[in-house]
Amino acid sequence: MATTTLTKAPRGYDPAAATPFLEQLDRVKGGLPGAGLSWLDGLRDQGRARFAELGLPTVKNESWRYTNLRALDKLAFQPASVADARFDVLPTVRADGATGPRLVFVDGRFRAELSSTAGLPAGVELLNLADALARKPDLLAEHLGRIAAPDDQPLVALNTAFLADGPVLHVPRGVTVEETIELVFVSVGSEAQPTAFHPRGLIVAEADSRAVIVEHHVGLGSCTTLSNGVTEVFVGAGASVHHYKVQREHTESFHLSHTAAKVAGKGIYDNFILTIGAKLSRNEVTSVLDGEEGDTHVSGAYMVRGGQHVDTTTFIDHAKPCCTSREVYKGVIDDQARAVFQGKIIVRPNAQKTDGYQQNRALLLSDTAEIDAKPELEIYADDVKCSHGATVGELDDDQLFYLRARGIDKAAARGLLIGAFLSEALEEIAEESVRDAFQSYVADWQNAR
Repeated sequence: MATTTLTKAPRGYDPAAATPFLEQLDRVKGGLPGAGLSWLDGLRDQGRARFAELGLPTVKNESWRYTNLRALDKLAFQPASVADARFDVLPTVRADGATGPRLVFVDGRFRAELSSTAGLPAGVELLNLADALARKPDLLAEHLGRIAAPDDQPLVALNTAFLADGPVLHVPRGVTVEETIELVFVSVGSEAQPTAFHPRGLIVAEADSRAVIVEHHVGLGSCTTLSNGVTEVFVGAGASVHHYKVQREHTESFHLSHTAAKVAGKGIYDNFILTIGAKLSRNEVTSVLDGEEGDTHVSGAYMVRGGQHVDTTTFIDHAKPCCTSREVYKGVIDDQARAVFQGKIIVRPNAQKTDGYQQNRALLLSDTAEIDAKPELEIYADDVKCSHGATVGELDDDQLFYLRARGIDKAAARGLLIGAFLSEALEEIAEESVRDAFQSYVADWQNAR
């Protein structure tokens, strides 16, 4: 288990906001899976102690200056209970509708009757956390909390304190998983009060293995929910993990997510996030390139309208020489919606031969749409190739004129240009079936406009 030195809360946090969550935790902690395991109790206690010190971040915190969580303090979220919702159709990237390996979680709780491990090679484990504690306790003890530690991340600390359920994937050395693994998270909530859940995921891909994982986050109804998820990804030497996510929760939900990856030598971590839903969402992705010739692709697309708020925050740590990273994010913002992009690349002193690229492009469709962009490079080595940039613009009048001159009406012409802009972002997705499915979500969003 990772050790953490607890310190006084720095400026930019609200410790008083921790009290309601901690009171809820104290009521349920005895029933959390694995209660009584010394290492797990210690990890949860560590998270609780740090969240008690920090509370929620405020806009006085530099990392959160553009995203205000004050609404969470006002809503008095309660822990989610077991939901008995039924589903006729669950989202999938499988064009033929075939059943493959899939775990389903409803309000953060595992639903075995909706899940399947069909198509997995021998030795590959796809479990929920409670089962993993019984069947793979050493794997969890070795990895949980190692790279997503609660030191200065209050929402990671909160997730760790409530650590209860989520997906666990273990791919042994040299194994290739041909089938796409799907993780489905459904938010239902309660009409009685706002509800919160804290899914915790773990992906361990040993040396020279390969897996493709797709996360679906969807919402039913219109109850107010908070999903505060954390996923840790360990990519072994020469392994390849393609990790895709689509967030389509309803617009009364709050979606906060932290994904932390650690990539060994010649390993590949490929992450793409498509954000469409939620009233307020923040996807935070960190990747540590911890071995020579490691490679990280962290990309995405976001489309928001109305009063939605979307925050994309990334941190790529080039800790070893001869590694590459690529970030490409594109967003479309309409009405009074607001987007935030914060991307930081750090190159450590011994990380020579680093190649880092970062780009964020945003398209504003109204005079009241807004984006705050903050790309950063922090370089402590001299033999590197790094670049970053952010551009914001509107639809090109000349291109609109060209299309309208050929008999295309204004709405259709705008739609074509927006679709082409977003399709460029989706080209970052290496898996064709995933790219096609995500393209259909983009089309649905455009049609809804």
